[in-house]
Amino acid sequence: MEGEKVLVVDDDKGLLTLMRARLEGAGYNVYPADSGEQALVSAQEEIFNGAVLDLKLGDTDGISLLEKLLVHQPNLPAIILTAYGSISIAVEATKKGAYDFLTKPFEAKDLLYRLEKAIEFGKLKVEVDRLRNLLKNKYHFDNIIASSQKMQEVLGQITQIAPTDSTVCLYGESGTGKELIAKSIHMRSNRSQKPFVAINCGAIPEGLLESELFGHVKGAFTGAEQNKKGLLQQANGGTLFLDEIGDLSQALQVKLLRAFQEREFYAVGGVQPMTTDIRLLAATNQDLEKAIAEGRFREDLYYRIHVIPVYLPPLRERREDIPLLAQHFLNRFNEEMNKNIQGFSPDAMQELMLHRWPGNVRELENVVERAVALSMQEVITSPSLLLGAQKLSTKDKDRESSILTLNEAREEFDRAYLSQLLTATHGNVSKAASMAGRYRPEFYKLLRKYGLQPSVFKN
Repeated sequence: MEGEKVLVVDDDKGLLTLMRARLEGAGYNVYPADSGEQALVSAQEEIFNGAVLDLKLGDTDGISLLEKLLVHQPNLPAIILTAYGSISIAVEATKKGAYDFLTKPFEAKDLLYRLEKAIEFGKLKVEVDRLRNLLKNKYHFDNIIASSQKMQEVLGQITQIAPTDSTVCLYGESGTGKELIAKSIHMRSNRSQKPFVAINCGAIPEGLLESELFGHVKGAFTGAEQNKKGLLQQANGGTLFLDEIGDLSQALQVKLLRAFQEREFYAVGGVQPMTTDIRLLAATNQDLEKAIAEGRFREDLYYRIHVIPVYLPPLRERREDIPLLAQHFLNRFNEEMNKNIQGFSPDAMQELMLHRWPGNVRELENVVERAVALSMQEVITSPSLLLGAQKLSTKDKDRESSILTLNEAREEFDRAYLSQLLTATHGNVSKAASMAGRYRPEFYKLLRKYGLQPSVFKN
């Protein structure tokens, strides 16, 4: 802790001098103050790693002073010094933001130990806040790469529903980004400071899934050597995301329905009901109405989760996003692999635009990662993508029905071409129009026609 800045406040100048000597002897930079007013002046001039405040001061009290200090430095860990008969007040101080309290008289080593722990706690709190802000920014809607009109409509929809507590069901093919959207909804909700707990219902065997969801008590089954909290408990106060909910067994559908309706459930082997307060987000790549007709999904559970449906389009229906997504993944893998690949050759970008992407955004991410790993040139070329073999091996059952009309094909090409131009020019309309051999007004007209925003393409 050597070199850490510590604010020490006490109107007993003798004790103040003694504490300063002890703390400086331990390597701290001490800023003494014999009044609350002097302490506040210091807090406006310096950022402190910790504080030691006497409860009784001449011009104020330690609790009031702490509240004012926390306005200037919210993460300041403070220790309150109190006389023996004021312990109840000191406990109240911890509720108001103090890290700890110490009764007089105290040993110097006790003060040093508690101060060290307080400063460690303060640093941890700062780091947690930093990571939380990074997470919030990562899943902010502005950071979701989506220039296409369809995805802009999706983002507009979830912008409205995120602050509510309504249940949302996300529909989309595998790889369309359902969990990304779910996390973004959580980070924009009133529950963002609470846990986001996710589980893929199709990836865990039924016998284990029930224990994962509801928890179990000791001795409930062979191997249950201690009590275990389930995800419904872990998500209490926050958001529970059930991915691929269509894969749930009928038995678990019944139990989950009761938990959602009654807000109570039983752990496996338990006899005492447990309660939970969660917001439910669900996702599936299945047609749940068809699953109901086939007897695979309960109709009552369907209506419980189908409060606000959100449909995520497959990548082949939002091809104008491909250049942006590809460049985003390229930048990321450049950094991870310590490479400096500048972009994609025209033939490579054309191949990316024409591929059907049965694995959607996840497949595109994997393709770009592979290309970055294999490429030894400044730009990624078509051979590095290795998409040819995938095309030959992919069986498109709806090949005939998926053939576009001539007008649809032309519109898709125009939209993709404009997106590629804006990506290459980082949203500079003048440069893009010049490269396309069009006047700016004509080029803007084309952008409006296809719902493309130049600002989305700026880095």
